[in-house]
Amino acid sequence: MSKKIHLVLIRHGQSQWNEKNLFTGWTDIDLSQKGREEAKKAGLFLKEKGLTFDCAFTSVLKRAIRTLWIILDEMDLMWIPVTKTWRLNERHYGALQGKNKNLIMEEYGKDQLQKWRRDFSTKPPPLENHQTLSPKIYKDLTLPYGESLKDTQERFLPFWNRKIQPKLQEGSSVLITAHGNSLRALVKHLESVSDNEIAHLNIPTGEPLIYSVDSKGAIVKRIND
Repeated sequence: MSKKIHLVLIRHGQSQWNEKNLFTGWTDIDLSQKGREEAKKAGLFLKEKGLTFDCAFTSVLKRAIRTLWIILDEMDLMWIPVTKTWRLNERHYGALQGKNKNLIMEEYGKDQLQKWRRDFSTKPPPLENHQTLSPKIYKDLTLPYGESLKDTQERFLPFWNRKIQPKLQEGSSVLITAHGNSLRALVKHLESVSDNEIAHLNIPTGEPLIYSVDSKGAIVKRIND
């Protein structure tokens, strides 16, 4: 029997700023207690489904890293190789980072808020400085001051093509823990979602998206719709 290959995408569990309804972006916020429970539940679900992984990828933000740790612990897979990359970071929300979404809606209106959150090519208002970001993590990187979903996809897809897709082609099952928008960008690519349709795609925290992969590393279908 040939080995079954899977790609699983998981948005991190609820973060402390998700809980407060704040734009987070590249701000390095940890999981809430609910987020830790969501990550544990995801790990147990994948284990019960009989899935296993040969390697994992995550962003450099602690909410995604901790989600991955909890999942791998639940699955007894903490030994598999893990690659961390800023290219899987959440979309950079510019000057919106740290702002309450309801207050932004009151100030700018529901339509503008929706464009900033969901539109493919609309950028948020730019950030003035990067004082909160670690220079050690982002050494030699020209930091963004705000990204559209299109920008997020453009900085992630080269990494997908060079590092992740080849793993699938080798026959490795891959787990990715990342963020709502970096995963929306990937799903847009994998499922050929149009620029207009992507506005309606939301990826909940802590819920695995499971794809079956053929022997050549091509995505066959999402199997848990």
